[in-house]
Amino acid sequence: MRWEKVVHQKTINWLLGPETPGVRYWALQQLKDKPANAREVVEAQDAVMSSSCVKSIFKVQKGEGQWGTYNDFYNPKYTATTHTLLILAELGAKRNPSIERAIEHLFMFQRDSGHFLIKLPKTEKGRASVVMDGCCIDGNILFYLTRFGYLDDPRTEKLIEFQVDYHSDDVGGWKCRAFPIDKSKVFPENCYMGGIKVLKAFSYIPRNQWSSDLERIINQEVELILDNGILNYLRNPDGSRKAKAGWKRFGFPLFYQSDVLEVLDVLTALGVSDDRMQESIDLVLSAQNSEGTWDLKNTFNGKMLCVIDKKNVPSKWITLRAARVLRRYLT
Repeated sequence: MRWEKVVHQKTINWLLGPETPGVRYWALQQLKDKPANAREVVEAQDAVMSSSCVKSIFKVQKGEGQWGTYNDFYNPKYTATTHTLLILAELGAKRNPSIERAIEHLFMFQRDSGHFLIKLPKTEKGRASVVMDGCCIDGNILFYLTRFGYLDDPRTEKLIEFQVDYHSDDVGGWKCRAFPIDKSKVFPENCYMGGIKVLKAFSYIPRNQWSSDLERIINQEVELILDNGILNYLRNPDGSRKAKAGWKRFGFPLFYQSDVLEVLDVLTALGVSDDRMQESIDLVLSAQNSEGTWDLKNTFNGKMLCVIDKKNVPSKWITLRAARVLRRYLT
């Protein structure tokens, strides 16, 4: 099956429409192979910056660069600094002085070891903390630092080094105090969703910049996901596998959550094509509606600083993600 047989030109034209400039910005590059410096791509990103959603986000940014409280980059959820930077990165926002101020504020929360904790350290002893949890937070931060051009910043390099050092080489993944709530109900030893966020961030690092340790970890994490059948990582009382039902409802943006479509997006971005992905690919194909698009089923609208698409109707963001996954997998 060719991807063009599934994602028709009418759907691609819809994604390229000017109504949602962020989708157009990514679709030009990911579906039409336009370089980032192409005139229409640059114009689309300019339109992102002048869109009502992005303008409303910058309107409530505070003078020190943060959204929400100065001493906490995570709370309140979905409107604080780290969530907002994640949204801006997903929407295709351009690095500008406002984003740079926000990221400089965020780096105040980085500990000496390289990882981030959500509370501003009050003392040097607090900055020296080696508390090791919250890999989803570190993964999302690494993703948007890379998106906004901070990959070669020594502070970002320190975060990557932390992820390499803290990785559980024996069983895979990264420890998190929030996972699992009940170890008898899951197969992975470490935080499964958090590991996906770290792997997503790694997928944005150019391959020629992968260290041997980073490549080894990426390969191990890919294999861990495939061994769990992507969404079949829950354990029934009899020891059989159970699918994560919520992962069948596609959402955007996802913050610390995940779903089948996001995981496939990460895997295919890494060039992975494996028979163990087929169940999830079939799930994506079955979710396509009669119009040839995909609906938004999981949303944080009402909790974020702007509304992104509408629930239970065709979504350009979900359709874009499905289209690029199918293009990579079926080409």
